[in-house]
Amino acid sequence: MNSILPKALLALIEELGSLPGVGERTAERYAYALLRRDTHVSKKLAEAIASLHERVDYCPKTFALIEKGQGLSPLYTGADRDKTLVAVVEEPLDVVALERTGQFKGTYHVLGGVISPIDGIGPDQLHIPELIARIKEDGVKELILAMNASVEGESTALYLQKHIGEHEGLKITRLARGLPVGVDLEYADQITLGHALDGRQKF
Repeated sequence: MNSILPKALLALIEELGSLPGVGERTAERYAYALLRRDTHVSKKLAEAIASLHERVDYCPKTFALIEKGQGLSPLYTGADRDKTLVAVVEEPLDVVALERTGQFKGTYHVLGGVISPIDGIGPDQLHIPELIARIKEDGVKELILAMNASVEGESTALYLQKHIGEHEGLKITRLARGLPVGVDLEYADQITLGHALDGRQKF
């Protein structure tokens, strides 16, 4: 293919293909779609990408995404936010998912990943020390462990429960887990089925 396509197009395909979840064929379709569109569309996309690192930052308290120079996240400083209630999530976009429910009025703490020895990620590479500091500083009463229902998410939740659960007066809870509506039992994974059995309710 190197001798068939122009180098600029090949370079774009290669960069797009390096993104998570984007295979070679998808990268080729994206690149060709951009080539077919007006030049200003590609320029707008390039400008948006270029401004990412210049205009986006992490809140030093919650590690949620904020505007560069904003200081602390409004999800922490807002008058309607309960600092004694903290939802612990894996990644910044998990905050967006919980906020969309409109039901959570506590604050967040983004770990920045999960414990995954196979990927070389241990507890020291996550924002766990900062979480422990927040528990003391803000007098946190409840931690909601809102990690994904994966092996790594479960391992991380167990680690946090073991190392943080000793704080006096601190309640540690988990998001309720179970079978989503419309999913057949035969297609549910073992972790989901296990949680559904543990959390069964009286009919």
